[in-house]
Amino acid sequence: MKTLFIDTTNSGISGDMLLAGLLGLIDNPVKIINELNEISKFISGIVDFKVSLAKIERSGIEVYQLDVVIKEKKNHRSAKTLKEALNTFMEEKKFSMNATNYANNVFDSLITAEANVHGKLAEEIHLHELSSIDTLLDIIGVTRALETLDVFRKEVHISISELPLGGGTVKTAHGILPVPAPATSKIIENSGIRVHFGPVDSELTTPTGAALLRNLTFTCEKPHMNVEKIACSTGQKIFNNFPNIFRVFYGKSSNLTSNLEKYMEKITIIETDVDDVSGEVIGHLMKRLESENILDVQIIPAWTKKRRPSNIIKVLCSPENKFEIISILLDELGTLGVRFTTFDRVCVERIYENIEIEIDGKNYPIKYKISYIKTLDQKQLVNIKPEYEDLNKISELTGLSLKKVQMFAQEKLKYFYQKLNKEM
Repeated sequence: MKTLFIDTTNSGISGDMLLAGLLGLIDNPVKIINELNEISKFISGIVDFKVSLAKIERSGIEVYQLDVVIKEKKNHRSAKTLKEALNTFMEEKKFSMNATNYANNVFDSLITAEANVHGKLAEEIHLHELSSIDTLLDIIGVTRALETLDVFRKEVHISISELPLGGGTVKTAHGILPVPAPATSKIIENSGIRVHFGPVDSELTTPTGAALLRNLTFTCEKPHMNVEKIACSTGQKIFNNFPNIFRVFYGKSSNLTSNLEKYMEKITIIETDVDDVSGEVIGHLMKRLESENILDVQIIPAWTKKRRPSNIIKVLCSPENKFEIISILLDELGTLGVRFTTFDRVCVERIYENIEIEIDGKNYPIKYKISYIKTLDQKQLVNIKPEYEDLNKISELTGLSLKKVQMFAQEKLKYFYQKLNKEM
């Protein structure tokens, strides 16, 4: 499987930077550029239109830059006019169905964002900057480049870096607006894209750039890959202390990327050491934490530098809940400090199957947890385990020890293994 890593760390994202970078990955970009130069035939009001891919020097390195000449008689076009031109072009040029859907989704994201910002219906939106032919150029060009790289055949895993938005203000047809622009803010809302503000006071992420990213299927983790090709591009802006260099990495996924990376998630470990609280206090803390948003809690015996016995209180939770848990530890323990670290972890898929086991002529329901790793063409079994709560309940009902109940439950493991192998 191939991997495409989109690195916006030192650039942000705009349609022209993304297009220039993707064209830099393609062996023969001239074919796509020639096709893009025909867009002007599908929309009225164009006096002059020419697209080319240039190589320039930025921060001492050679990068790609999209060179676009546009002269238009018509300043504003409706969303309907642009969308008709978009689909007519893609139909004539025989874009695939998945590519066509992606391009339409990008366009719809832009229009919907504008409509939400202005409190109007999409069909009532009066476009300004977005009505230019370069909006179509960015959408069509990026779509064709992604299609050439086999993205729409689901053969490429896409990862996106954290996205800088910029800061300050931007001048628009509606006046001076804060960065990120309202439309950009709406597009990244609930998109799954990780963002941060800054590091310069300028617009680094445009609405079109954000929409092109949002409508991809992606993860926000740095991939494990064997890099085959790198392309760097830039936009028109030059900053003193910011390179404004966009990068795309293309290559083969390593086994970790293709099989396990999709199971990666963030987890926070919270710890504090206490040597002056009683077992009753720690027990009360454990009981309180049971009803909180934690994944696990551990009490680890330790010995302090002052030669006193102590306990390490260790809590696992999702990163978004860490300060809530830290507040509880401070409140319950009176500890003076709490440390925390956020790590990556791999947590594989699991399903539950309910069956019955027979003990002394009577059937008892029991749940088995089956964990597995999903690869491209199969599921790799990791473990099959009966749930403790069910084993404990059967032990109470039968009067048998937990260990003996486990022996009855284990008799079903072979059945499960054979059954699951057929299904997987």
